[in-house]
Amino acid sequence: MGADDDRIPERYSQTGLGLLLALVSKLSTAARRLVLGQPFRSDKLSHTLLPKRIALPVFASDAMSSVAYAPEEIFLVLSVAGLSAYAMAPWIGVAVALVMLVVVASYRQNVHAYPSGGGDYEVVTTNLGPTAGLTVASALLVDYVLTVAVSMASAMSNIGSAFPFIAQHKVAFAVAAIVLLTAANLRGIRESGTAFAIPTYAFIVGMFIMLVWGFVQIYVLGDDLQAESAKFSMHSEHGDVMGFAMVFLVARAFSSGCAALTGVEAISNGVPAFRKPKSKNAASTLLLLGTISVALLIGIILLASKIGVKIAERPDEQLGGAPANYHQKTLVAQLADTVFAGFPLGLWLITGVTALILVLAANTAFNGFPVLGSILAQDRFLPRQLHTRGDRLAFSNGILFLAAAAIAFVVAFNAEVTALIQLYIVGVFVSFTLSQIGMVRHWTRHLRTETDPRVRRHMMRSRVINTIGFLATGAVLIVVLVTKFVAGAWIAILAMTSLFILMKAIHKHYDTVARELAEQEAEQGEVVLPSRNHAVVLVSKLHMPTLRALSYARATRPDVLEAITVNVDDSETRQLVHKWEDSDITVPLKVVASPYREVTRPVLDYVKRISKEAPRTVVTVFIPEYVVGHWWEQVLHNQSALRLKGRLLFMPNVMVTSVPWQLNSSERVHDLEAQSAPGDVRRGFLE
Repeated sequence: MGADDDRIPERYSQTGLGLLLALVSKLSTAARRLVLGQPFRSDKLSHTLLPKRIALPVFASDAMSSVAYAPEEIFLVLSVAGLSAYAMAPWIGVAVALVMLVVVASYRQNVHAYPSGGGDYEVVTTNLGPTAGLTVASALLVDYVLTVAVSMASAMSNIGSAFPFIAQHKVAFAVAAIVLLTAANLRGIRESGTAFAIPTYAFIVGMFIMLVWGFVQIYVLGDDLQAESAKFSMHSEHGDVMGFAMVFLVARAFSSGCAALTGVEAISNGVPAFRKPKSKNAASTLLLLGTISVALLIGIILLASKIGVKIAERPDEQLGGAPANYHQKTLVAQLADTVFAGFPLGLWLITGVTALILVLAANTAFNGFPVLGSILAQDRFLPRQLHTRGDRLAFSNGILFLAAAAIAFVVAFNAEVTALIQLYIVGVFVSFTLSQIGMVRHWTRHLRTETDPRVRRHMMRSRVINTIGFLATGAVLIVVLVTKFVAGAWIAILAMTSLFILMKAIHKHYDTVARELAEQEAEQGEVVLPSRNHAVVLVSKLHMPTLRALSYARATRPDVLEAITVNVDDSETRQLVHKWEDSDITVPLKVVASPYREVTRPVLDYVKRISKEAPRTVVTVFIPEYVVGHWWEQVLHNQSALRLKGRLLFMPNVMVTSVPWQLNSSERVHDLEAQSAPGDVRRGFLE
């Protein structure tokens, strides 16, 4: 480089280019730290474990918040048959509550038997085989995505009940909420959980206050509470619905109400995130989740029926007596407006915490999806990148993939809850059913070898619970498939099938690579060193990069060392040969003919000829390359070298060595701060 090297940084500081690049780098780092915070060491992973008071809002917010839209969906479906069908709503709510209690009791057995965090995937894979396990995994992954989409769409609908502007732009607001939630989870589960605890508990307390105060007014104070929609009449869309049509409608309402069960499986996937004793804390959280969700679900349905709430799928067509331009509020908003009549702050608080809990409910998926994706990546069903932890010890790639998929669903379905709910819960009930079958086989297998009477009684009781769970979830799955398939469930099934096939293909690829390497190792035994090393230095001009390549090639002490140049232009080739002969270089220079003025093909043919003549000889090709500091300089240099390297890599017994030569423009890189790449923490590259 010469004596002028010391003046290069000064020159660039004078032009301001180096300072500008350094400033851009620092701003980028600052923005990353602002979003993510300071990185955590890998040995600090235990610091992210959750106590029960934090685990409840983190893992159970989805199931608890679903009471904000599950009862509403029951009423919406029943509205198709007119007002008379509303009498079935409380009974449907009781049926959903019973199924939830059965599922909670079943999953309490799961977390004790399989505390490793694999959840349904681990249970089914262990007891029913990898194909069934992969079916569950694909179903859960799709359902996690839909959990985020449905929760965000419902949140914007609730906020839109109080602020029409948001209702008019709910897609944009839903996408923005997903982005913010993604950033929160990228910072780490501990901070996210703490931030989510307050609004989650505020929602629970607020809903119970609303329900208790509503029932006190009705049954204790004797007030005649009437919702704003109570005075409206409701018309059936297709006249009187009788017989089989009514049965089908009730079944469809039940399947929509079963959305309240989503989120239960997330706790079984998140057992490793609990503090010790992990299984006991996870089971306690499950029980608390089930109790609160059932109480809220039944309470909302009963109160809505008592005050005469009417909510229709097509309010403009079905609601008679409604004023012009009537904006239908959500079920929760109508309840709050009625119970807290004359106290607007109560309405705002209820709608506010409901919307917030729905936004945060998606956090259940943001905790479950990346963990499951990591397990699948570890089992070679998904790319290894999904097993990578980011700066904050979260599975960053899984979080980003989930966010992108959820945004796609929100945009595609215009953030309509009723449209998205048709795709929902199919996957979760597939996993519920297969998981319970797996647990039944688990207890049956252990009972064959267990001799302790006390332990056997415990196992038999657990098996009975899981059997009841299988029968209940299996029946619900059949109902869901029958009633929702045409309405949109086929999209979710198609997505699950596509994901299943993709994961099979990825696993097959990884297995093929592993088998290929094993076969080659078996054939070759120990790694045999090549008998000879034939070094070839590519020459275009006799300059410093070429001399450095020659010097480095000599340092490797090859058996044969030669330089080659491709005759693209006769006059330039003659000048190079004369210059080479006049120099003190002892390495022979060979000229390779190129009738069609190509560079790549003649070199490939020459290397191939060497390999063919000596099969046990390794050919090492040394390629001088410029190291540049600007992207546009890369366009002007190294193009032939890049093309040649890309072709040489596919040739057997050929090694490619790049010999860099730094141009002055590359000096600016010295001032840039080193950045850690994704995966460095997991691989132990960082202190």
